[in-house]
Amino acid sequence: MNKSLSNFIFLLVVSIVFFNCANRGKPGGGAKDITPPEIVKSEPENYNLNFKGNEIEITFDEYIKIKNLQKQLIISPPMDPAPEITPMSLASKTIRIRINDTLSPNTTYAFNFGNSIVDNNEENPFPYYKYVFSTGDYIDSLSVSGYIIDAELQKPDNFVSVMLYEVDSTLNDSVVFKKQPRYITNTLDSTTTFTLENLKAGKYMLVAMKDENQDYKFQPSTDKIGFYKSYITVPTDSVYELKLFKETLDTKIIRPRLISGEKIAFGYQGDYDSIAINMRSNVPGDFESRITKDPEADSLYYWYKPRLEVDSLLFNVTAKNYTEDFTVKISEQQRDTLEISASPTGTLNFKDNFKMTGTVPFSKIDTDKITILNADSLKVDFQTKLDTLSNTVEIAFEKPESERFNIEILPEAFEDFFGDTNDTLNYKLSTKTYADYGNVRVTLQNAVYPMIVQLTNDKGEVKAEIYTTKPEPIDFRHIESGDYYMRAIFDSNGNGKFDSGNYLKKQQPERVSHYPDKLEVRSNFDSIYEFILL
Repeated sequence: MNKSLSNFIFLLVVSIVFFNCANRGKPGGGAKDITPPEIVKSEPENYNLNFKGNEIEITFDEYIKIKNLQKQLIISPPMDPAPEITPMSLASKTIRIRINDTLSPNTTYAFNFGNSIVDNNEENPFPYYKYVFSTGDYIDSLSVSGYIIDAELQKPDNFVSVMLYEVDSTLNDSVVFKKQPRYITNTLDSTTTFTLENLKAGKYMLVAMKDENQDYKFQPSTDKIGFYKSYITVPTDSVYELKLFKETLDTKIIRPRLISGEKIAFGYQGDYDSIAINMRSNVPGDFESRITKDPEADSLYYWYKPRLEVDSLLFNVTAKNYTEDFTVKISEQQRDTLEISASPTGTLNFKDNFKMTGTVPFSKIDTDKITILNADSLKVDFQTKLDTLSNTVEIAFEKPESERFNIEILPEAFEDFFGDTNDTLNYKLSTKTYADYGNVRVTLQNAVYPMIVQLTNDKGEVKAEIYTTKPEPIDFRHIESGDYYMRAIFDSNGNGKFDSGNYLKKQQPERVSHYPDKLEVRSNFDSIYEFILL
């Protein structure tokens, strides 16, 4: 074999080996499966009549599994006890439903699985599958439609239950607390509209509920509720609006108890403004007490001195339409120590004041021991104001642009309820320029005064608020740059706050109008908005 032929064969072998090596690797695997599972058969068949059994089997063409069934599955009318549905975690080709409830005669039942049925591999959903049967000789086919809004928020919650209660001689307003509805549906997590289907003709009470524990019963302490103002008659072509709101609970004290030395916590529900805590036990002549509110929890703190050598103390608590007596057991415990926190820290907005809050009620403030110096080490005049309920001292002073402040608080400037005092405290603050903030001017159309206009974040938390009683421009000044939402509250009773609804009183919440677009507040920019109230 000549040399040229040998070289050619050698190069050919090397090329084949390299090509094979280069193509070794993970195979492509083909296109991703995006096809949802399909039903092969149902036993009994879907939409069957005169149902008398207690088991249903639904078979698919591939292995499936069930996800988030507790949230996704809607059974209408509800069943109690709930049916057993398998499999819950393992993959299977068959869903089995075992009914444990006694079914009502001549009634159409529907199992709406939402998006809970998915294939085992790619989790492609079999969306909104509904299995329907009737215990009578026909399927009810009427429907009711509508939409959900929130009394305060621009967008309502997900997974809102919408329910119909049959109007008959046994119906009363307490039914939402005690019994399950006749029919139910849910907005799930994708829409604010609803349709109740497979209904029987008749008269109904229409209710919406953000049902936190999913028992189809209203619990005012946790659930939101909405109701239509009058009974509805089915069949109907009307589209119904339901406004969700969180009730303000009736004022009530919950489990008062001693939590530290001479400090009793009175937990409460409802409004605290009118609560009065009155000592009923015999106390010495030098007895003193103070009440403060926890900044976060729904608790009022009752502080007293001197220490009493007793096993218990008697109290009477009153509020609007409420009075109750309590006995609180007393033991020797260590008193809280005075700790002082301050806000804000770092940067101080022109519209804000400096605040100091104590863990024990303040009893004396010596302003001679408080000094505020500017960047030129010149003293700055200030005024103080004590809010006894929040136990906060507010310090107000002039705040020029681009200024620095040093606040020095000497020992014994603050004395607390038990006679303890502070150590030396120092705080450094500064202001920005006016150009670092944005300003927002709002003009209202269709307003009914008084009005409350608020800027909020996307969670509905209030970042700025103005109360207005006459038609004039509303100016939000020195607003941090960012995105905001705007809403206007029609303060119909003139009490300066939003009043929610009450189901038993058939009272709807105060009207709230939302500006349709997001507000983009920019530094060194004045924005002007016309707010047409709907």
